[in-house]
Amino acid sequence: MKNFVYLLGSENGKEAVVADPAWDARAIREQLEADGRTLAGIVLTHHHDDHINATEALLQTFDVPVYVQRAEVDFADNLKPFAEALKPVSPGQQLNVAGLPMTLVHTPGHTPGSQCVLVHGTLISGDTVFVNACGRCDLPGGNPEQMWHSLSTVLGVLPGDTVLFPGHDYGDLKVSSLHREREKNPYFRFQTMNDFVAYRMPHFAARR
Repeated sequence: MKNFVYLLGSENGKEAVVADPAWDARAIREQLEADGRTLAGIVLTHHHDDHINATEALLQTFDVPVYVQRAEVDFADNLKPFAEALKPVSPGQQLNVAGLPMTLVHTPGHTPGSQCVLVHGTLISGDTVFVNACGRCDLPGGNPEQMWHSLSTVLGVLPGDTVLFPGHDYGDLKVSSLHREREKNPYFRFQTMNDFVAYRMPHFAARR
């Protein structure tokens, strides 16, 4: 699946937040130990299994909150096994976890509650934006019209030098920037929602 899992922490801190813990809880715990940090929280960009399937195992070791957009909690049944740890958040809600000020940016389109994590000029984009691509809109809860709005209006107002850390290693780079994606990524080129939808999901556009 080529997933990326991210640990976030202040430079001299002793805590970290993990974004999208998947596949290998032991590797995440070992990296925390190697960094001399303990886990202070979990952030999920969305509910798909390949982004969350190490969450339960981590919660057996760490009693920490799991931050998810409320729209995702309302939609996704596979979050129920760790429902007691869930901390539903609102669009644009700001947190301070592990000494890091972060904004949870609601970017629906891939799923109803997809979110990006904005911290210190970097954006962990989950499956909203990849290098040269964007997330699928044809899975349950996906919506190409919402995706266009997320790309053009929500992420469109962020500075171009925002560093982009995608959810999968699908492109020619592992790390990009919003400036580069606006220049190179075909999904950023459309000025109207209808044009975007026709390109991203022609069958969806034909039914409208």
